[in-house]
Amino acid sequence: MKQRLSPTDWIQAAFHALTTGGPQAIRAESIARVLKVSKGSFYWHFKDVPALKQAMLDHWQQVATQDVIDLVESGATDARARLHLLVRVSTALPDDDYGGGLAEAAIRDWARYDPAAAKAVNTIDGQRLKFVEAQFRALEFDLQQSKRRTTILYAALIGLHQLAQHGLSKPASDLSALLDHLLKS
Repeated sequence: MKQRLSPTDWIQAAFHALTTGGPQAIRAESIARVLKVSKGSFYWHFKDVPALKQAMLDHWQQVATQDVIDLVESGATDARARLHLLVRVSTALPDDDYGGGLAEAAIRDWARYDPAAAKAVNTIDGQRLKFVEAQFRALEFDLQQSKRRTTILYAALIGLHQLAQHGLSKPASDLSALLDHLLKS
């Protein structure tokens, strides 16, 4: 007997489609073919492809942002330790269930052309930046210093992941070294 697919199965397959073919590859028929099921299975879980795309963005916000923040907050007791843990978690090998290291870049590229994706990226970036800034503030950096350090750290994370796709960086060690520098008063 065939196991019934969950919405998460479809979302993961849609992320693979996104990372290999861009947002235009997120199509019910082609994803169903990859999953070896009928399109009817898709419509059991989603009204249409825009609903799947929104579910992808919501899922990304939860898994790649809120779950990470929750893990960091529960796994470290002070701001310095939280920042170090955040760097470790953020630079860990990406989950292949969601397209691996290409997922974040693919979502950012998608956001260049799609207002819903752009809104999600903006919201998620804001949530991530706010969390990191709060850690620097807890370390008694003033507002301007905290904002600057936050922007530098976050931009480096995004850029280092891009460079790593071409073998030009080692995000874990590079970002850790940058964090050590940013934590100096």
